[in-house]
Amino acid sequence: MNTLLFPVILAGGKGERFWPLSRKDRPKQFLSLDGSSRSLLQATADRLIELGGGWDSLWVITSSQIAEGVRQQLPDLPVKNLLIESEGRDTAAAVAWTSLEIKQRYGEDAVIGFFPADHWIANQEAFAHTLSAATQLAASTAAIVTLGIKPTFPSTGYGYIEQGEKIGSFNELPAYHVNRFTEKPDRETAETFLSTGRFSWNSGMFVFRAGVVLKELHTHAPEIIEPLEQHGPDIYPQLPKKSIDYALMEKTTLAYVLPVDFGWDDLGDWNAIERLLKTEENPNVELATHVGLDTQGAIIYASNPEDVVVTIGLEDVVIVRDRNVTLVVKKERTQEIKQILKILQSDSRFTDLL
Repeated sequence: MNTLLFPVILAGGKGERFWPLSRKDRPKQFLSLDGSSRSLLQATADRLIELGGGWDSLWVITSSQIAEGVRQQLPDLPVKNLLIESEGRDTAAAVAWTSLEIKQRYGEDAVIGFFPADHWIANQEAFAHTLSAATQLAASTAAIVTLGIKPTFPSTGYGYIEQGEKIGSFNELPAYHVNRFTEKPDRETAETFLSTGRFSWNSGMFVFRAGVVLKELHTHAPEIIEPLEQHGPDIYPQLPKKSIDYALMEKTTLAYVLPVDFGWDDLGDWNAIERLLKTEENPNVELATHVGLDTQGAIIYASNPEDVVVTIGLEDVVIVRDRNVTLVVKKERTQEIKQILKILQSDSRFTDLL
């Protein structure tokens, strides 16, 4: 049985909640947000090529709008391992198409892992240990393995996984059957989840054998897998737009979870920068030249080092200066950046800002 992992990076997202730094020509996965010189996409590839057979085993699926940027960011990625979607149809279509391609090349026992391009991982050694366990489980069992992140606070922005019966240990990590998935609960429910000790955050990272996931897609999402098998990727624009969670994970009986703790953040919006870079010495997170008076709890970013941001008497705000746009928003309302983008899209004066 094949125990080599074929990692796939899901790199088609827009990262709209990091606007104005993230734009159509420079989406979030092309940005460096942790103070390093590597973009999120490059850092993800760095982690994953160490786990498989180098660049030859790494795959990336992305959109046609940013495919050239992916090639520039990952020049060592084999051309045949880059899948380009003509139109984004969410993660279920991406998983189905990539799994079909890998099965055709390596057989139905090929173990595949799917990883979003915009995650931050603190402990590479623990991450590699976890992926080894997930690969062992997927290779030996008809399993769709998901990585459950140990919650550190009652988040209302993440999905949750409830662990059921323990099925054994892999690489010294316990594995459990999944009882249920729950999307973004309210705070009271999230607090209840944490108190039980049975719930973890849904990381959006999955590992399985190609044949297993394709069979499950035939059972639970035939409207996606069957057109792809019959017509190939040319049918992409006609596929339903569904996440892999909704199309498959919430329905399959083959879902298993490895509760893990390797330091993780999905970098969903500007508040993630504070979680990564906040220090006790500074009342603000400053990725800019900032002169402030009575300002605290602020996240301040400027892409041009010559720009100076001056603040007086501000608290708990995000200020972003990039090219010809300045964004000022309360930290508690960063999720609403998507609504601003819809307003900008409706006005021809602002198309160059997107």
